[in-house]
Amino acid sequence: MTPRLEDARILMYSHDTFGLGHLRRCREIAHALVAAYRGLSVMIISGTTIAGAFDYRVRVDFVKIPSVIKLRNGEYQSMAQHTSLEDTLEMRRAIIRQTAQSFHPDIFITDKEPMGLHGEIEETLAFLKSQGTHLVLGLRDVMDAPELLGPEWARKDVLRKIETYYDRIWVYGPEGFHDPLAGLPVPEAVTARVRYTGFLRRAIPKMGTPAHRPADGYLLVTTGGGGDGADLFRAVFAAHRHDPGIGRTLAVLGPYLPARERAELLAEAETLPNVETIEFDNRLEELVAGASGVVGMGGYNTFCEILSFDRPALIVPRTQPRLEQAIRAERAAELGLVRMMPAEDTVDPAAFAAALRALPDAPRPSKSRAAAKAGFMALDGQAQIARDVGEWLMAPRQPALRAVQS
Repeated sequence: MTPRLEDARILMYSHDTFGLGHLRRCREIAHALVAAYRGLSVMIISGTTIAGAFDYRVRVDFVKIPSVIKLRNGEYQSMAQHTSLEDTLEMRRAIIRQTAQSFHPDIFITDKEPMGLHGEIEETLAFLKSQGTHLVLGLRDVMDAPELLGPEWARKDVLRKIETYYDRIWVYGPEGFHDPLAGLPVPEAVTARVRYTGFLRRAIPKMGTPAHRPADGYLLVTTGGGGDGADLFRAVFAAHRHDPGIGRTLAVLGPYLPARERAELLAEAETLPNVETIEFDNRLEELVAGASGVVGMGGYNTFCEILSFDRPALIVPRTQPRLEQAIRAERAAELGLVRMMPAEDTVDPAAFAAALRALPDAPRPSKSRAAAKAGFMALDGQAQIARDVGEWLMAPRQPALRAVQS
């Protein structure tokens, strides 16, 4: 029987500056938690422009904060043309703080950015710490190469602040696959708070109606939000032009693909008889499940869907502005979970066409003995997270602590 909690509340923060990965991960965790505990409510703070395009389970809701976008050079700008980044960040800080004060969460979960965008949640973390709220930092299995992440975090004094504020650090992957903090001078106190949850299993959503329902047997090409996916789509289309016999391909362009590139790709796809394009589907899990193979860039959510639905995959990772996707793809290819192709190799239409043709017959992730032996295919992240949450919420509430000085 599902345990019942009386008016327990969890607040999640997803900064959402590039793509859909952060919101989709938070939403997946929120849905698992309300399914595990009756009476629990989850509120997600999100900066994505299309937070309302997804379905949410009962007792899961979201608060939209003004959107910013991360440029390819790593800088940020406001999505509102006539609002400065400084003014946008000030509005975001105020909404986040007010939401925390009004919602009174028992647990606050931060996705990926320990202090939020430009430190926007540090004030809220200090306030919640003073209220006795459990503070959790959730990290992807891979963050970035240490030679890139280390200097960035050192400038922002991130590791000391993680030690100051956070009670637990969840790594959304299995121990032994990759250590997202490897190569950093991590304090022992922080290391002791790390828990590897395992990958987050995905399932076909039970609610809502799929926007697109193709027949099975297609190659699915997805780049997540699509903001940096144009080159991969161009390479796939060039391969089809070189070899029209590749077979049926469904390309999901993503809502953040720039308008000019979107128009160009849609026009080109019209000339390719075996290529179908759609711009967005909020039930991508269903499209992954029906595919004969998946072509992607290796973001966290796509990788979890490939494992969950046991699809042969060809990963073409990006290497700017972070090496996250390349590190994950190299490790997964080493284990035999996916095939990997560097982006520079896809400019050869013949070579890429051959790789696409071979993909449906490639081994599925479940065939990897090394991954199975190590337990990497357990995909039990939600269950581990639910156990932690249950321990905290069913224990007596800790008394308020003295406010932390930032």
